[in-house]
Formats: sequence, C-alpha cells, structure tokens
Amino acid sequence: MTVKNLLVAQSGGPTAAINATLSGVLEAGLNSPHIGRVYGGFHGVEGMLSGKVVDLTPQLSDPEALRHLALTPGMALRSCRYKMPDPKKDDAPYATLLELFKKLDIGYFFYIGGNDSMDTALKLHHRCAQEGLDVKVIGVPKTIDNDLPETDHTPGFGSAVKYVCTSIVEVARDASVYPAQSVMVVEIMGRDAGWLTASSGLAQRAGGAPHLIYIPERAFDPDRFLSDLRELMTRERHVIVAVSEGIRDAAGDYVHADLPGVERSVDSFGHVQLSGAGRYLEHLIKTQIGCKVRSIELSVLQRSAGHCLSATDIAEAAEVGRQAVALALAGESGKMAAIRRLSDSPYRSDVVAVPLEKAAGLVKAFPSDWLSEDNRTLSQEAVDYFLPLIAGEMQTPFAEGLPCHFTFAENFVKL
Repeated sequence: MTVKNLLVAQSGGPTAAINATLSGVLEAGLNSPHIGRVYGGFHGVEGMLSGKVVDLTPQLSDPEALRHLALTPGMALRSCRYKMPDPKKDDAPYATLLELFKKLDIGYFFYIGGNDSMDTALKLHHRCAQEGLDVKVIGVPKTIDNDLPETDHTPGFGSAVKYVCTSIVEVARDASVYPAQSVMVVEIMGRDAGWLTASSGLAQRAGGAPHLIYIPERAFDPDRFLSDLRELMTRERHVIVAVSEGIRDAAGDYVHADLPGVERSVDSFGHVQLSGAGRYLEHLIKTQIGCKVRSIELSVLQRSAGHCLSATDIAEAAEVGRQAVALALAGESGKMAAIRRLSDSPYRSDVVAVPLEKAAGLVKAFPSDWLSEDNRTLSQEAVDYFLPLIAGEMQTPFAEGLPCHFTFAENFVKL
C-alpha cells in the first residue's frame, strides 16, 4: 500500500467530546505505517479553502498530548458553518480543495461534524471520484443534538446529557430553599429534535425534576401547558420545566417567534438560529398565572462542559475516530463511521460503515412514544437508551485551580 498523508477537520457546533474523536483519528494516523504526515484543517472546509492547514505531526510528539486533547472540550481545529455549493453551479471550491489534496499528497480525509458536515463529506467524495482522485473521504459523527440518522447516538451527546441532567438537579436544589411557590423554565438545545431535552427526564432519578418536558416532535399547546402547570402547582411548591429551543405550535411555527426582543438569524445552511423558548414560557406564566418565575437558557454551556464529561462518551468518541481511520485504510470512502449498539446492560457498541447518503442533511427525530402523553416521564426504553451514555466520570485537567485545555499552534503550511 502506497504511503499517503491524512487530513482531518472539524465543523459545526462544538461538543465536549469532539476533540476525543479528533484524538482517535490522529492516534490511528500516527500509528499507521501507511500514513505519512498528519494534517489538520483549521476552520473546516472554509479555512481549508484559504490554505489554513497545519502539519500536526510535530505537535504530537509528547505521548500525553493526545490524552490531553481528548479531554479538552470545544474544537481544537476550530470550526465553520460553510455550505458547499452544488458543484454543477459552482465548482470553484471543489477545484481548490482537490488541488489542496494533490499538493499535500492527501490520501485520507476525515470530516468530523453533524448532519450538514456529512453533506459536505458526501459532496467531496463524489467530486474526488469524478476527478479520479484517490482520496478516501470518511464522515465522522458528532452533535449534542443526537439527530444524525444511521448511528445509535452521536459522540458528544452523552456528555451533554450528563451536563443537562446535572444542571436540572442543581437548579431544583437551588429552587427548593425558598418558601414562595415558583416555576423555573430551563431551555435546552434542540432545533429540530428533542433528544437532549427529553434526556433531562433522567434527572428525575436524582429528585423530582423536571416536572414537565416539551420537545419539537410534539405541537405545543399553551392552554394545555397552563392547565398542566396549574395542576402541578397544587402539589408541588417548585416546578421545573424543561423545554427545547425548537418547540412549535400546531401550525408548525416557533412558539416564541413574536415575542418582543427575540432575534432570529439564519446560517448558511438555512437553519434558524433560535433563542427565546424559555423566555416565551416565562412570559406566558408571568402573565397568565402570576407566580414567581424565571427562565434559564443553558445555551453554549451545554456544549463544552469539560468539568462534566461522560467517561463512556469520551472513550467511545475516541474509538469512533480510530475506527474511521481503519475504514479508510480498508478502502472505504463515502461512508460515515456510525455507532452500533450491541447491548444496553452491559453496555456494548461497535463502529460500522454506513453510506453518507443515508445521513447527509437528514434529521433523526426523538421517538414520541418514549415520552409520556402528559409530557412528564420517560419510558423504560428511553431510560435504558440514555443511561449507559452518561456512565462514568472524567474531567478536563486543571492547573492552578482552572481548566487547562490543549491547543494547537497555528503554523500553517506553505502551499
């Protein structure tokens, strides 16, 4: 087998485990006799288009570097939200990237990201094949939304669940100290799918909260919400509500779209950037019930919480990276390295190759029957699915009492 170089990049939103996946890719690349140099593309394909590529090989000579990287949240290679155009309408970006592959003698390209990143990987795979360029393109999954099809779950999701549930438990503890009746609304990420918001139901195992859970897969009815809340308030002094940022009404419109002060923007993929579902419910409760109410938006805190890592998530994320390289070395291209669950208890999984066409740009919905009809509790099937993903504790290293994160020097190669 001819020795070729490896290029890896990250895209989309950060997670607490995406660098663990990166560490797995880099470890496998450095240890393979069939791979020469290991390169990193900074700021995804958008950065690569302007030549932002670093030779990572000399920066990984310390055996502890990869372990430190694996426990660092965020994205060590930075990110982008760049939509590759239809090559029939605009081939210029593809020509630039293929020329980059040729100059650096790239034989293996790995793109770590979510639904839209898989679409980018698929387009590059097709363009390389059309050009007759032998570059193995593998999509490597990540997203705290867990809405990527064809994989049991996505790296990063388990740590996000652990953080969300821990936050819910702590919010409930905080609320419980006061005598006045109150409602706390916790807004959780999830534009199109309610996996992360629904997973907050696990926190009930450490207390009673959340008491109500609202996900995008179900139309939100404000009248029913207020009725359910009033009923709960006859029994509960402090009510915790978990709500997805993407809840919609029966017409399919975001419920908080007309709330004063709510700003909405659209990214390059046409996705609405949301914020305000929690404030909408706060406003509704304040005006219709009049009790003490507060909303909390977990926002980016749930994406990169290195102090609340799931050991299962980090170990599995690194293994997905290693297996992605194994797939490419075995001749696979145009595939995604997907997680296949083998058993819940004891929890076991492996990594398999699935066609990128089955995941690119698509969304996997949360099974509606995993949440009770009254939006209060998870089914046993849901609990069995979620629990293994948050098992075990790890933590980003600390120095002088503060988190110590791994960083790459941005020494871009000369092209």
